[in-house]
Amino acid sequence: MSPHSHRDVAGTPDGAPAWATATPKSRASERPPMTDVDGDASGEGPTDRILAGADREAMQAALTGWYREDHRAFPWRETTDPYEVLVSEVMSQQTQLERVVEAWEAFLDRWPTVADLADANRAEVVGFWTDHRLGYNNRARYLHEAAGQVQTEFDGEFPRDPETLEELMGVGPYTANAVASFAFNNGRAVVDTNVKRVLYRAFEGVRGADTGDSTPPYEAVASRLMPEGESRLWNNAIMELGGVVCQKTPRCDERGCPWRSRCHAYATGDFTAPDVPTQPEFEGSRRQFRGRAVRALGEHGPLALDELGPRVRVDYAPEGSSGREWLRGLLADLVDDGLVTLENDGGTLVARLQE
Repeated sequence: MSPHSHRDVAGTPDGAPAWATATPKSRASERPPMTDVDGDASGEGPTDRILAGADREAMQAALTGWYREDHRAFPWRETTDPYEVLVSEVMSQQTQLERVVEAWEAFLDRWPTVADLADANRAEVVGFWTDHRLGYNNRARYLHEAAGQVQTEFDGEFPRDPETLEELMGVGPYTANAVASFAFNNGRAVVDTNVKRVLYRAFEGVRGADTGDSTPPYEAVASRLMPEGESRLWNNAIMELGGVVCQKTPRCDERGCPWRSRCHAYATGDFTAPDVPTQPEFEGSRRQFRGRAVRALGEHGPLALDELGPRVRVDYAPEGSSGREWLRGLLADLVDDGLVTLENDGGTLVARLQE
């Protein structure tokens, strides 16, 4: 799990820490295909069907704009030095990110370059790891060995692509892709537990592809969504979305999710996911009403209040406590969030999704 995400405890996407389990100098294992291979007679594959109707450019702009505007600051997000990025990735695999900051800065003060680490006494590196309670000591040994490989096998220059980065000691596919993305902007779309949760909730077709006989094509969908040549920004943004907004109990409105108007879960109120088998509990039902309003406006276009109200709640009564005044308040929240506009059309108040 990348320190570039907002998760508090990090680990590899498959649960096992890559640096604790990787075989020295192992090459990339077989990966799921990044493109559709089982197209139908028309040549359309499952990813095409899942993303049919999705405005990918709008979703890309919304997510990256949201990330640029507000994200938690970590020092490794301010560097493109592959050595510094690698150290942050290794440290974060089983350590809370707030604790990693202090350890990361102290490590780089002591061994500021990959050459310094390669020349270091391995026992001192392992001792540092133990003193800072950074998890498996094997990670310290592998990191030291990888630094030596960079010096001796790559003339002191880090490889720039995920496949070659995997030749470094202990570096598995996930860590290699993270370094390629965040140091060189040269990675693939990251798919970890949080990203899977985002895709599962956002796209009805991903959820529909989750059957007993098959799993959704997460890698292909993530790859298709990522803007070309933007792996650094995109992977940071979508992991942040999963880490601080689309959590197991989602914080869509509290954190201003940029995909609310396009999210299947937000529209239907079903926030289950692969790692959330039962519906999470929310504070009240206002979230569900907001989602229903967004969904109704998306399906039917602009609606007058009395046309929209019954589609939001079955007990809607124009003059009652669950009537127009209540609905105006609900829509005012959506207007404030930039999701809906209200217009006076000949004396009738009409709601529509924000373009």
